[in-house]
Amino acid sequence: MGLPQTGIVWITGAGKGIGRGLAKEFAKRGWTVAASGRTENDLLQLKKEWAAPDFHCFPLDITDLTKTKETAGAIVGALGCPDLVILNAGTHIPISAPEFSLDDFRKLIDTNLVGTANCLAQILPEMIERRRGHIAIVASVAGYSGLPTAAGYGASKAGLINMCESLKPELEKYNVQMTVINPGFVKTPLTDKNEFPMPFLISVEDAVRHVMSGLDSGRFEIAFPGRFVFLMKLLRILPYRLFFCLTRRLVRS
Repeated sequence: MGLPQTGIVWITGAGKGIGRGLAKEFAKRGWTVAASGRTENDLLQLKKEWAAPDFHCFPLDITDLTKTKETAGAIVGALGCPDLVILNAGTHIPISAPEFSLDDFRKLIDTNLVGTANCLAQILPEMIERRRGHIAIVASVAGYSGLPTAAGYGASKAGLINMCESLKPELEKYNVQMTVINPGFVKTPLTDKNEFPMPFLISVEDAVRHVMSGLDSGRFEIAFPGRFVFLMKLLRILPYRLFFCLTRRLVRS
């Protein structure tokens, strides 16, 4: 079951990167868009770029459960129940073994995993009651396997993938669709901070095309770019002896 022609979509992390690109694409397609992001100025600039009556901004830090409940309620009250929710908000902080930071680890888990669950808890009951709806959660190919300096980020994204896999069979009984989106490296303000080579780096525009095509197809996993996904999935099934032989080469001296 693919995307309908129009509807109501709520997108978190819409202030920058993939979320911003998706918000503009759905608005272009005639959808009613509820765009959430932690930085209000980013949302205001986005609204200025896309001055449409059905484009609405709802500032939100998804780690704040009370604010998340209020925002979800405000969206339903103002626009109606979303037909599609794209939980895209997230962050990345490199964590190395010699400089392991519990604060950074907690921030990654609280934002990427618990923050996403905060949003999910607000929308699942309504969709289950209506027996219709579509949830898409943005994880990452980094969730496939443990990689150096990604102890926190990879753990949070692996948790999201596992959560989506766990929920999908149950949600099917209620006609609620679940999709997991696993991007590779996409050129965004977040990846601009990376100090290491990023193989198969793609633009936000390319990422948006992959996501929209995947949502239209109705498949469970949307993963891109193809060559990088293949390599990461191959890495996941290697015996540990070979796996660590390869990942040791990623450790910076």
